[in-house]
Amino acid sequence: MKVLTNETAESIEQFVKDSIDKKSVLTTDKSQASVNLERLVDNHIKVKSSKSVANGELNWVHTAISNLKRNLLGIYHMVSEKYIQNYLDEFVYKLNRRYFGEKLFDRLLIAAIYPYVQHSE
Repeated sequence: MKVLTNETAESIEQFVKDSIDKKSVLTTDKSQASVNLERLVDNHIKVKSSKSVANGELNWVHTAISNLKRNLLGIYHMVSEKYIQNYLDEFVYKLNRRYFGEKLFDRLLIAAIYPYVQHSE
């Protein structure tokens, strides 16, 4: 997730260039701002939004956005524009690690010593 200053085709294209691998499959709605993305990725699927699409293909997108909104409105009361990207980064970090469970501590140890192992080689 990334904060975009506006919803123009140029800013969305720049986000895709910077953040998404060319070999990815990208699924978007049929917004005018995302019409030229097929030249940036191998496979661009445009889906017309409807209730069935929202409940099926885009269910996890809507779930993630609603969880983010709940965090921003419930846990973090005074979110400023200056720090919104930090809040998004934290949310994505936690979302990507939600199923680690008992492996989380081991992964933390590896992350803590990894820079030191790299320097000794």
